[in-house]
Amino acid sequence: MAKDRTGEDYVRPIRRLLVGVLVVVLVAIFLFWRIDSPRVERVRAMVIDQVVPPMDWAMAPVTGVIHLVSDFRSYQRIHEQNQQLRRELQQMRAWREAALQLEQENARLLDLNHVRLDPQLTYITGVVMADSGSPFRQSVLLNVGERDGVTDGWPAMDGIGLVGRISGVGEQTSRVILLTDTSSRIPVVIQPSGQRAILAGDNTIYPVLDFLEDLDQIRPGDRVVSTGDGGVFPADLLVGQVALGNDGRHRVRLAADYGRLEFLRVLRSQPREEIVDPGGLVLPEAEALLPPPGSEEVAERTDG
Repeated sequence: MAKDRTGEDYVRPIRRLLVGVLVVVLVAIFLFWRIDSPRVERVRAMVIDQVVPPMDWAMAPVTGVIHLVSDFRSYQRIHEQNQQLRRELQQMRAWREAALQLEQENARLLDLNHVRLDPQLTYITGVVMADSGSPFRQSVLLNVGERDGVTDGWPAMDGIGLVGRISGVGEQTSRVILLTDTSSRIPVVIQPSGQRAILAGDNTIYPVLDFLEDLDQIRPGDRVVSTGDGGVFPADLLVGQVALGNDGRHRVRLAADYGRLEFLRVLRSQPREEIVDPGGLVLPEAEALLPPPGSEEVAERTDG
């Protein structure tokens, strides 16, 4: 224990002495560096020439830290520019989508303007306001109605083919039942075979062809148009092309673009004949079955 205390007694004075010498040396260097004299300046220059070049290795970490800070600031500027470019790119994408929509709308309007119809047919162009398509009903709402002269049963087309028929008219709006709706049934003819059928909607984009007479004369890709039978639709309105479904049934690939219905042309078809007495279609009236007056007298004279 005596040895340890003796060592501690020597260490403390030595530490104090070294600290004092270091302080004196630093103060001397400071004063020497602050003296404004030509001789002292030459001595300082000699010291710098002898000390600074060999100390490049000691300055390397400091230089590296400075370069790292500069690179980090440059990275921050690049990151900010990248964020700004991303925002501008998003804005450009929004403008691009708007331009594409305007281009598609313009193309559909041009198609609607150049579609060829019977010169005797006139039409009203309406804008699709809402789509009430559902698993149970396929229809759209137009911004034309009774004030525009629209009545039930008129056909509606887009720029390419038949879309459906008017079913329900209001003062300013009207509803179009699409060909894909389950309640839609229209007579069609398949060209060039001339086969007649009924196009029946089943809530799919490929309605079914029912009541076909000769399936061997029908080929996928055959043109399907309206027949005009029954006065439901005008004749020769394009409906689509024949396609063979996965279930083996003949279906129709509709010509109208049902995914982008924005403008529809409602055709003013001829008024249908109203049936006042349905029984007259089955059995003629009794007066029609009786012979005309005077026919019995003529018959008796001929026999005599």
